[in-house]
Amino acid sequence: MIHIKTFTFNDFGVNTYILSDETSECIIIDPACNNKREEETLQAYISQNNLKPISFANTHCHVDHIAGNHFTKQSFSINLITHPMSIHLMKAATEYAGVFGFSMDKVIMPDEYVNQDDVIRFGNSELKVLYAPGHAEGSICFYSNADNFVITGDVLFDGSIGRTDLPSGDYDTLISSIQNQLMVLPDDCTVYPGHGGSTTIGKEKRTNPFL
Repeated sequence: MIHIKTFTFNDFGVNTYILSDETSECIIIDPACNNKREEETLQAYISQNNLKPISFANTHCHVDHIAGNHFTKQSFSINLITHPMSIHLMKAATEYAGVFGFSMDKVIMPDEYVNQDDVIRFGNSELKVLYAPGHAEGSICFYSNADNFVITGDVLFDGSIGRTDLPSGDYDTLISSIQNQLMVLPDDCTVYPGHGGSTTIGKEKRTNPFL
């Protein structure tokens, strides 16, 4: 069974997720720590729980979600996983960081690329990759069939959807991604978004004003 630990990091309130199971192997999703205190918080949780990071992944490559990539790579010597369509955002991250008041001198490139229906494994667990552009090119969600949850990044939120006015955003594409990739999941599937609290697929079907 996958255990999910959530930290909310940086001025944009990004949810960083650490997923682990009974083997103590773990994967870090969207390491967004952007100062010494946040970095120490992430490191302390992993150390105190005797976890072994296997890899880390970005749901998408907007600067607020990749703020801790360099620290994570340096600290744990693990591979960064993302979608190949996100590379142009990664390459422009330093420029975007300045616009949003971030300090990001070191941007690392991914070690591995994943596409629709690929599987990321750690311990006895696996996550299925769902390609869901619209908020940003290269946006991916991570779905656990066994534990009935999906990590959606900035694709779907509790009562809302991702912005489409940022670079590579497109409203129609986002709605299509949500309908075809997420709304087909079980109604009781828990949604863990990139910002804010969790929700369920069924709740969003019933009450999300954008859907």
